[in-house]
Amino acid sequence: MICIEVTSPGSAEVLRAVERPDPVPGRGDVLIRVAAAGVNRPDIMQRQGVYPPPPGASDIPGLEVAGIIESTGREVSGWRAGDAVCALVAGGGYATKCVVPAPQCLPVPAPLDMVAAAAIPETFFTVWTNVFERGRLQAGETALFHGGSSGIGTTAIQLAVARAARVFATAGSDEKCRACEALGAERAINYRSEDFVEVLKTLTAGRGVDLVLDIVGGSYVNRNLAALAMDGRLIEIGFMEGRSEASVDLRRIIGRRLTITGSALRPRTVAEKGEIAEALRRQVWPLLERGAVKPIVYRTFPLADAAAAHRLMESSEHVGKIVLTV
Repeated sequence: MICIEVTSPGSAEVLRAVERPDPVPGRGDVLIRVAAAGVNRPDIMQRQGVYPPPPGASDIPGLEVAGIIESTGREVSGWRAGDAVCALVAGGGYATKCVVPAPQCLPVPAPLDMVAAAAIPETFFTVWTNVFERGRLQAGETALFHGGSSGIGTTAIQLAVARAARVFATAGSDEKCRACEALGAERAINYRSEDFVEVLKTLTAGRGVDLVLDIVGGSYVNRNLAALAMDGRLIEIGFMEGRSEASVDLRRIIGRRLTITGSALRPRTVAEKGEIAEALRRQVWPLLERGAVKPIVYRTFPLADAAAAHRLMESSEHVGKIVLTV
């Protein structure tokens, strides 16, 4: 197979196309002939040497793929060669072939092509488990999604709106704010020119929001807490600001009965990821199949141009997902 490997930690230029032996599926795995693979922020971090693959995972970057099952392990049921699937992987996505635990596969939704399907798993798994399982966002509640124009943000906005929540978002330009609003956000806030805490106080008549999904961390933590309503929930899933530590005022947490939680998807077990996949199949796949939500694909690159895809992601010019095609 052809794959993209990280020759050494560094800039996008360290990505190189090489030939490796085809991977072999284990007893509970499927082997996918990859048609497309999503590009995500953790891929950038892995390339930089700050987010290594979990034990046992492939060293090849790439956390989501779509393609055709080529073969299955002897203990796999429910899937067979020829099935069109998209899948969450712990590594190995930037390749022409990829081994995936069978529970982490989902059928390609009927209206979508392989490129769109490859843009689904990482963000939809992440948003579902954090916003709706850990965060318990309910119809009629209010939510703020930071990085609203990112893959996570565009997914979160659509799913929350589809489930009848009131949605706000932040983004780094007026153009990106309009893109968030076109996806259903009631109001997108340009964090470069507006204070999201003050804007939300005005929009919610001083109440605040029920849930904040944060990918920034650092200095945002206390501002997020200030933006929350009574019994609000702060979900931390990243620290793009670069700081993984923050000091918080416990009086605010106690006085407003706030909850801070978070999670990382990649290290979770196959069984846990399989449970999320089943929840998505029940709760979200019908929305995808009737077009109520969809992955937002900004641009595609050939697999060999993975470095160009990384440079685009690092520029933050995109809205939605970047996908590699095979």
